[in-house]
Amino acid sequence: MVQKLAGKIAVVTGGTTGIGLAAAKAFAQEGATVYITGRRQAELDAAVAAIGPQARGVQADSTKLADLDRLYALVQAEQGRLDVLYANAGGGGMLPLGSITEAHFDETFDRNVKGVVFTVQKALPLLDKATAGASVILAGSTTSVLGTANFSIYSATKAAVRNLTRSWILDLKGRAIRVNTLSPGPIHTPGLLELAGPDAAQQQDLLDYLTTQVPLGRMGQPEDIAKAAVFLASDDSAFVNGIELFADGGQAQA
Repeated sequence: MVQKLAGKIAVVTGGTTGIGLAAAKAFAQEGATVYITGRRQAELDAAVAAIGPQARGVQADSTKLADLDRLYALVQAEQGRLDVLYANAGGGGMLPLGSITEAHFDETFDRNVKGVVFTVQKALPLLDKATAGASVILAGSTTSVLGTANFSIYSATKAAVRNLTRSWILDLKGRAIRVNTLSPGPIHTPGLLELAGPDAAQQQDLLDYLTTQVPLGRMGQPEDIAKAAVFLASDDSAFVNGIELFADGGQAQA
C-alpha cells in the first residue's frame, strides 16, 4: 500500500489527546515522522507510546514563544525542514454575555489566535525548505459560521482563524506553502465532555443534544477528523488552498 505521507516531516501541536492524537497517529501510519507537543509530560509520553516509533514528543505551550522556538530548533537540528504543520492546540470554555471576564477573553484568544499565529510564523523558515511544497492546517470549528449560546468568545477566535487562512495564502503567494482550515463539528473527545462538567449524566445529555444537530445522525469521532487532516496534509490536496473544510456531518450546511 502506498503511504500518502511517506518521508514527510510533520508537527502536530496539542497532539496528546482527542483530534490531535488521532491526527498524529494517522500521519505516522501514512509514513510521516511526527513531532507532537503537549503541556503535560506524562500525557505527552503516553501519546508518543501510542503513536509509535515515528513519533517524538516536545513539551511545549503554543502560547509561549520560547517554547515554539525550542520546538522548531529541534526539528531544524534533526530534520532540517517541515512538510506538514497542523496547528491543532487550542480550546476554550463557555460563558454567556454578561459573565465574560477579561481572563476568559485573554486565555481563549491566546490559545486559539495568538498561539496559531506564532506557531505558523515561526515555522515558516522550515516550511520553505519542504522538498515538494508544504501544507499548513489550522484548527477551525463550525462555530466560525454558526452562532452558539454561551460560546461567543471561542466562536470569535475560530472566525479569526478562518480569516487568517484567507489572508495568509496571499502573504505566502508563490512560496509553495498551502494553508487550509479544518473545521470539525461535534466530536466525541475529552475536551468536548469537559464543557458539560464532571457529571456523567450531563455529559450524556450534551452528547445526545449535539447528535440531534448533525444531519448525518451521529457524533463525529477523532478519527473522522484525522482522515480529513491526512487529505489536507497529502499531495491529494495539492491544488487545495485557502479553504475551510467542514468535517461535521453536515451541521454547518443545514
